[in-house]
Amino acid sequence: MKAIVYQKYGPPDVLKLEEIPRPTPSDDEVLVEVNAASVNYSDWAFVRGKPFLVRLISGLLKPKNILGADIAGRVEAVGRNVKQFKPGDDVFGDISGCGWGGFVEYVSVTENALALKPANLTFEEAAAVPQAAVVALQGLRNKGQIQSGQKVLINGASGGIGTFAVQIAKSFGAQVTGVCSTPNVDMVRSIGADKTIDYTQEDFAKTGQRYDLILAAAGYRSIFDYKHALNPTGIYVMTGGSMKQIMQANLLGPAISKAGGKKLVALSHKTSQKDLVLMKELVEAGKVKPVIDRRYTLSEIAEALRYYGEGHSRGKVVITLEHNGKT
Repeated sequence: MKAIVYQKYGPPDVLKLEEIPRPTPSDDEVLVEVNAASVNYSDWAFVRGKPFLVRLISGLLKPKNILGADIAGRVEAVGRNVKQFKPGDDVFGDISGCGWGGFVEYVSVTENALALKPANLTFEEAAAVPQAAVVALQGLRNKGQIQSGQKVLINGASGGIGTFAVQIAKSFGAQVTGVCSTPNVDMVRSIGADKTIDYTQEDFAKTGQRYDLILAAAGYRSIFDYKHALNPTGIYVMTGGSMKQIMQANLLGPAISKAGGKKLVALSHKTSQKDLVLMKELVEAGKVKPVIDRRYTLSEIAEALRYYGEGHSRGKVVITLEHNGKT
């Protein structure tokens, strides 16, 4: 089968399309024919080996994983202990908890990494959902303790996590403000934001507006800017962004939180079949729809990662795969 492999860290050009053995599912695994996958920050970090801490997961001197966390496809075979799925089922999931490896034609994973694909989505659309949507959900619900009627700010509202965060926050009944650049204002409004702030024209930290919950999914702003924009009992949740933003949330957030009523926390994403099923339900109910910026084939993976690395994608970057003429 075809797979994306790499033997050294570096720019996306180190990725190669090669033939490797097709896996055989163990007793507790599901073999999935992958029809689509999507790009996440972990793929960009793992291929470069930067920041250096990612090498503790992907291999200190040499990468050991095939890239790809999000997949959507059809069950080809199941191990004898698998109870939830059968051959022919259409599924989607985040397989990062199983060691990644989604940029392939077939992958074997444990059944709890998967859920039945939303019936109203294509494979490409479904592949855009798992990790970004669950990160947004966990950030807003678990860490942010979101409540109906709250004023919520999403910084990075046009990105992969941000587009889901806007829609999920609206599904909870929040009043949502999305921060994005000029070309993305209309799109962020179209997915449900009550208000948008074009960061090239206006600084959310200087408008005088205070928020009950701020979710930061991109870029860099000082943690003190976020603190300033919170209500006295507000919560700031960091789900992504620059390394500086990540470090501030992890190192300074706990200390700042102890000093007053405001909470400033970082989300540590955890794969969750239960949350994946909840996202399936929200999608099928029409409350959430993935935003896809660009589509690439498996052989164009280097180009896809280069584009993702520029940091300007609107929603998700998706990888499509062909199986004997099927897509």
